[in-house]
Amino acid sequence: MLVSARVKRLLQLVPGKQRFGVYRFLPFFFLLGGAMEWFMINVRIGKETFYDVYRRKQSERQYEARMEKNE
Repeated sequence: MLVSARVKRLLQLVPGKQRFGVYRFLPFFFLLGGAMEWFMINVRIGKETFYDVYRRKQSERQYEARMEKNE
């Protein structure tokens, strides 16, 4: 796999290579995960957030399961 020299150079600039190795990138992933979570909670696309859709789908599944159980 070819990796550009610019990307390699950028990765070498991240401190902690000797002590932490590849784990030195972990804080970036935590920040990315937090930003993604914030986006999913707070940003509306159309009229709904991700969690509005998730809760609605979950309640629909529960309703369908209850209806199947009653039949």
